[in-house]
Amino acid sequence: MSSYHFLARCYDRLTYDVDYAAWADYIEKHFRKASLPGNTVLDLACGTGSLTRELALRGYEMIGVDQSPEMLSEAAEKNRGAAPIEPIFLCQSMDQLDLYGTIDACVCCLDSVNYVTDPRKLAKAFQRVHLFLMPGGLFLFDINSPEKLEGLDGQVFLDETEDTYCVWRAEFSRHICSYFMDIFQLDGETGQWERGEELHRERAYTVAELTAMLEEAGFREIRTFGELKLRPPRAGEQRIFFTARKDSQP
Repeated sequence: MSSYHFLARCYDRLTYDVDYAAWADYIEKHFRKASLPGNTVLDLACGTGSLTRELALRGYEMIGVDQSPEMLSEAAEKNRGAAPIEPIFLCQSMDQLDLYGTIDACVCCLDSVNYVTDPRKLAKAFQRVHLFLMPGGLFLFDINSPEKLEGLDGQVFLDETEDTYCVWRAEFSRHICSYFMDIFQLDGETGQWERGEELHRERAYTVAELTAMLEEAGFREIRTFGELKLRPPRAGEQRIFFTARKDSQP
C-alpha cells in the first residue's frame, strides 16, 4: 500500500468539510501581527493546493511544495489562472526543501508536520525552512496533538460521497498512528467501481519536542495556540498551532 497514488483523485471530495477560507483568515491574522517583510509565502506540504489557491487569491505570491506528484498534479490544475499571480509548484520532501530564493512566510497546515515520522528529518525540515526565510519571516504550522492521535487507536471511520467510499481504521503504537484505508471510487465513464488501498502514518510530537527542534534550527519567539484561536492551547486540545520567527537581524 502506498500513499496518495489513489487518494489524490478523491482527496478534495473526502475533505469537503475543510473550511479553507477560515484557515486563510486565521493565517492572515498571524501575518498581520508579524508585519511580514514581504508577501512571498511557501505552502509546505500543500497537497491539492486548496489553501495555496485561497491565499493566492488574496494577493500572496505562493509557492507550493509537496512530495506527491499526484497531489501536485491536482494542485496545479486547481490553481491554473489563479489571480493575481499564479502559484508555482515544486515536488520536494520537506527535509530536502530547495527554493530558488527567499520567502517571507511559510505555512504547513492540516497536521502535515505529523506525517514526518522521523524526528531527524523533521528537524532538518525546520532548518531548511529557516534557511530560506527572510529575516523577520514567520513560520506557522499545526499538529494533531498526542492526545488526539492516541484517542484514535482502534477507531473505524467511514467517509462517503456519491462517487467515493472510504473506510479507514486507526492503530496507535510507539508514538505512531497508522491509518489503513480502503478507498472505492466510481469511474464515470465505465460505471465500474475501482478499489485502492493506502497506508498513512502520523507521529505524535509533544510541544516540548517541537519547540526544541525549532530552537535548534534558529527560530525565536516560538508560540503555541489553540485550534484556529489566538489564545494558548488548553488541556486536551485536539489541534495545536505553532508560530516561530526568524531573527530580524542576521
